[in-house]
Amino acid sequence: MPIHKEAEALIRKTLEVIAARGKAESVIIGYFTSDQHAAINNERARLLLPPVESPDIVYIGRHHYKRRSEDGYSIDDMVAQAVSALHESARPILSAKMTATRNPNPRDDGYGNMVCDEAVFECTARKPHAELFSVIPKGDVKKPPKR
Repeated sequence: MPIHKEAEALIRKTLEVIAARGKAESVIIGYFTSDQHAAINNERARLLLPPVESPDIVYIGRHHYKRRSEDGYSIDDMVAQAVSALHESARPILSAKMTATRNPNPRDDGYGNMVCDEAVFECTARKPHAELFSVIPKGDVKKPPKR
């Protein structure tokens, strides 16, 4: 999933608006590669789920911010998580309850962990786009200190 060149700034701005208790707008931050899009839709069809029509990925950030800030992560951490999770090498992971991708390349999270960031997508509320709903840093055994 390549991200757009301005995606980092858009993600950061969105998270800062949410942190200030504002309402962030939906922004397009990247897109699934044709292989990722096809793999996701093939698996969704097998699971009798509707396809993700557009390869574009939108971001609103509210759930991502809420969950990761509860874990003590900073906005800088959340931006790094999203960028990593949306890397073009990310592989689709699907089940009847979840559409996700995981970057197979471990990233040093700065807290003593090597994590593989997993992007979780909401695929129906923002039709025809998938929404980057949250990012989970898989392997973050040592959490950041609570603020």
